[in-house]
Amino acid sequence: MQVLARLRRWHALIGPVVVLPLLITVSSGMGYRLLRDWGGLSRDQVHGLMVLHEGEWLGPVGETFYVALNGLGLLWMLITGTGLALQGWSRRRGRPEQHESAGEGGT
Repeated sequence: MQVLARLRRWHALIGPVVVLPLLITVSSGMGYRLLRDWGGLSRDQVHGLMVLHEGEWLGPVGETFYVALNGLGLLWMLITGTGLALQGWSRRRGRPEQHESAGEGGT
């Protein structure tokens, strides 16, 4: 049980750190694709979104770190979040169902 508590704590600590880079990556990637396909904009017109998406604004070294850490952060959150969710679901399945008796059979 200590392992799960530690995992939950690390998940909660790392989550706020990775959420902004992930939101930037997702929103700029979606914006780029939707504006190109549905908005009819050219590659040059939406290049700024790709600069944000790929982390080019951080320079050549920063871009590599941005992409690597963004990917690792996403994997960490997916793996730990899935593990915590499965653990929670398995706990609920092990409990007997509780039926609400209060309020039933009203007037």
